[in-house]
Amino acid sequence: MQIYETVLILKPVMSDPEVAAFVEKTKQAIAADGGEMVNHEVWGRRKLTHFIGKAREGVYVYMKYRAAPALLRKLAHAYSVSDDVLRDMTVLARDRKMREKKPKKAKPAAPVAAAQA
Repeated sequence: MQIYETVLILKPVMSDPEVAAFVEKTKQAIAADGGEMVNHEVWGRRKLTHFIGKAREGVYVYMKYRAAPALLRKLAHAYSVSDDVLRDMTVLARDRKMREKKPKKAKPAAPVAAAQA
């Protein structure tokens, strides 16, 4: 199983209990398929840069979870069918160690030309 990160933009008319229920429903779907939720955060209502449908605002939700790739298709389908989700984006979370660049080896200094006499 790999670690994935998902950011959802939900409709702005959803109340806090409705958002919490949506997140809990997603947690249960992940757990039912053998995955586990690592972290989730509700970033709150924010203004969108452009209209999505007729919405100018959206409720942002961030989720980080460990799951099999087959679960992603199920979640993507559930998000596309849901009326509450305006946009969703899921990416594979990479390990920070993979992103760190190794320091380059210092090249030996070129021999200094003999001093001119």
